[in-house]
Amino acid sequence: QGLLARISDLLLCRWTCRNCCQKCFDCSCCQTNEDEVEILGPFPAQTPAWLISSQNEDKDGDSDNTISELPPTLQDVSPDRRRSSSDASRSTYSLTRRISSLESRRPSSPLIDIKPIEFGIIGAKKEIVQPTILRKTYTPDDYFRKFEPRLYSLDSNSDDMDSLTDEEILSKYQLGMLHFSTQYDLLHNYLIVRVIEARDLPPPISYDGSRQDMAHSNPYVKICLLPDQKNSKQTGVKRKTQNPVFEERYTFEIPFLEAQRRTLLLTVVDFDKFSRHCVIGKVSMPLSDVDLVKGGHWWKALVPSSQNEVELGELLLSLNYLPSAGRLNVDIIRAKQLLQTDMSQGSDPFVKIQLVHGLKLTKTKKTSCMRGTIDPFYNESFSFKVPQEELENASLVFTVYGHNVKSSNDFIGRIVIGQYSTGAPESNHWRRMLNAHRTAVEQWHSLRSREECDRVSPASLEVT
Repeated sequence: QGLLARISDLLLCRWTCRNCCQKCFDCSCCQTNEDEVEILGPFPAQTPAWLISSQNEDKDGDSDNTISELPPTLQDVSPDRRRSSSDASRSTYSLTRRISSLESRRPSSPLIDIKPIEFGIIGAKKEIVQPTILRKTYTPDDYFRKFEPRLYSLDSNSDDMDSLTDEEILSKYQLGMLHFSTQYDLLHNYLIVRVIEARDLPPPISYDGSRQDMAHSNPYVKICLLPDQKNSKQTGVKRKTQNPVFEERYTFEIPFLEAQRRTLLLTVVDFDKFSRHCVIGKVSMPLSDVDLVKGGHWWKALVPSSQNEVELGELLLSLNYLPSAGRLNVDIIRAKQLLQTDMSQGSDPFVKIQLVHGLKLTKTKKTSCMRGTIDPFYNESFSFKVPQEELENASLVFTVYGHNVKSSNDFIGRIVIGQYSTGAPESNHWRRMLNAHRTAVEQWHSLRSREECDRVSPASLEVT
């Protein structure tokens, strides 16, 4: 069969069955049965039984031809070694033929029809949700008590004011008008704001709420670029006039693109030596609506402000505690935008620092007096001896005064830091200092009125 099989393979198609001379996929003798195993990977270590039988059939027919095809080096070796080599070559050749025949007879992979998988909850029941019953009935008084008046102030109705003309605003509020100009200097990169004059300002309001027709205001103007209200500037105070002429020029160092995103706010304030200054009215103008390079002059009607009183100013402090030495170090660095106490030359501010243990005043110190300024720089340091076991009962009272030669000093503002702090910012500064020993902790503080400090801090009542 060996020679005949090879001749038949040469003469017939390799896909033709040797037994019936028909195509392998048409004859019945070449169809695969269930006992045959399809080899899809590396051969196992043990050769299958059907492969061994095929090898035995091809062994006799291929012996002579295989020996003749051996190379000369293998023909010279001993018969035993030549026999083993021929057996290995014959098995490899027969195995290759069998694999090729299996590839031709391997059935195609069956198609599996997989239905879509549906997910669901077996036995799920719908729950009927009943509306909850309110445990508390609200009366109309409780409902209206939740309104916040500041949300409905005049500032929140800016859209309505934008729709009104200056003549309509003037006739509606009767707060007067303000004349000013703006221009941007591209060469030096700063904005120029010129406050020129005001006209027809209302007279001041007395304590009973009625207008004092015979009295006169002492107006001045504060200028700032929103949203930054901290770096503001202000004009001098004009005495006893309802039509003040300022003619003052101020510059703001700011890039041009940033200036176009700001809003110019001009606030007209009435100076009062014996109480907090009262806001007369304000003018706001988005700088994106004007040509800053070309510049221009405007007369704008004043509108009411939700801020009836001017802020008292801010104070920058630094605190540091040394546990080993038992020393509490205080640095008064600077203050800005302090309340003006003198109409002619601004203010002469100084800061008084008082140490209170519990409710007992123990030590008082003060800074030097800065002449004619509302933005003083002090950079002065003070040290208080406070043992560590007494630190939790200590309070520092900072009071800013305006020096007055003819009478008692003018009160500007106060804060208390320590055991009896006047607010959350003061308590936070004290807590940060306690958690960072031997490290200076700086923070800005907004000054408060004397009445507010006395109401929330017992330490404020113990100082003068």
